[in-house]
Amino acid sequence: MRSCNPGRIGERLWYLGREESGIYLLKGDACSLIISGGMSYLAPVVRNQLDAFGIDERKIQKLLILHSHFDHVGLVPFFRRRCPDLQVYASARAWQILQMPKGIETINNFGRLVAARRGMTAWLEGYDLEWRNDVVGKAVSEGATIDLGGLTVQILETPGHSSCSISAYVTELQALFPSDGGGIPYGETILPSGNSNFTQYQQSLERLQSLKVEILCADHYGYVTGPEAENYLCRSSEAARNYRAMVEAIYRRTGSVDATVEELVRERLSQIPDFIIGPEIYTGVCRQTARHIAGAMEEKT
Repeated sequence: MRSCNPGRIGERLWYLGREESGIYLLKGDACSLIISGGMSYLAPVVRNQLDAFGIDERKIQKLLILHSHFDHVGLVPFFRRRCPDLQVYASARAWQILQMPKGIETINNFGRLVAARRGMTAWLEGYDLEWRNDVVGKAVSEGATIDLGGLTVQILETPGHSSCSISAYVTELQALFPSDGGGIPYGETILPSGNSNFTQYQQSLERLQSLKVEILCADHYGYVTGPEAENYLCRSSEAARNYRAMVEAIYRRTGSVDATVEELVRERLSQIPDFIIGPEIYTGVCRQTARHIAGAMEEKT
């Protein structure tokens, strides 16, 4: 079953934000952890939800970034500046990107662009949400754990959606937080999202299938529970294979990455017209994917 309704998922887990972009809160005995950073325009929404759900913000002592894309780190400055002692975790590669002037510029510009596209620019007013190089933290890698007291968050390196992607798994809840690396549960479908390296993305999906999952916590369009959560990663792998076959067929027919990208953008956005990112950003996503798949095809020949 899929849901994008903010609120309590289970005794120790909440979904916060909106349908198109959300974050998660894990409540341990010792402290609470925010997983993922969502879009910056969510700041007033999340602030109100914390109050409405009776969540003690003083207990939020940790935040985990799953990858450094702008739509997954927008609220990090919000939480860090409200709580200067907040411990922020991300992969070493993510921290490299998040300290680059170009990376910071992209996060801020794309965050404003999507807010404007969705008519939410006013939501940014009154909040210090810009990324600067004052947000620092600890690097985590494969096998690391974050102890919340009664809950332990395990870190898995799952590259492919981005070069800095990690996933989090909580055994006590059988909850997986793969961010976009698990595929995006849009409508009744699963959108493959192997942006930077589609081969690695597929390999990461195969690896995650060994986990027992009762709650699949995506960053866009909510979470999945029950039998669908158990089978979600298998279905996501199938969706990835089908999407790759489609990209290969277009490239084989056109012989051009540019033509492939143009067709992908036109076809996909006609199917998902209200997707969180518009053609300006989605074109870049498709270009990354098409270049990698075309390159892999050329290597085989």
